[in-house]
Amino acid sequence: QVPVVESGGGLVQPGGSLILSCVLPSKHSLDYYDIGWFRQAPGKEREGVACINANDGRAYYADSLKGRRVTISKNTAAKPVYLQMDSLGPDATAVYYCATSRSCLSHNFLRTEYFSSWGRGTQVTVSS
Repeated sequence: QVPVVESGGGLVQPGGSLILSCVLPSKHSLDYYDIGWFRQAPGKEREGVACINANDGRAYYADSLKGRRVTISKNTAAKPVYLQMDSLGPDATAVYYCATSRSCLSHNFLRTEYFSSWGRGTQVTVSS
C-alpha cells in the first residue's frame, strides 16, 4: 500500500484558516478510495475529523466537529482531497493525517481501524 502525502499545515493565528491537501504520489490516484482526515493532539489519541466517499461524494464529519467550520472536499478533475478549516481555535492544534478506506459510509466509520495507507501527517499549530 502506498502511503498518502499530506501538506498545507503550519502556524496560524486563532480565527484563521488553513486548507490541507492529501494526495497519493506520482502515478497513483485517490479516485477509487474513500479518504479520511484524522488528527492527533499531543498526549491524545488519534481522532477522526471527516471522510468523503469516493462513489457518491458524500462527506461525513465527526460529531465533535459538527458546528465547526470544517469542510472535506474532492476535486474530481484532480488528485487532492482537501480539508478546509476556518475560524480555527487553539484546540485544533494537532498533527493532521490523511488515510484511505473503503468504508466511509457514515461518521461512525471515522475510526482508525477502517483506514490504511496513512501519511506522515502535517502539523497544524493555532497560536497567537
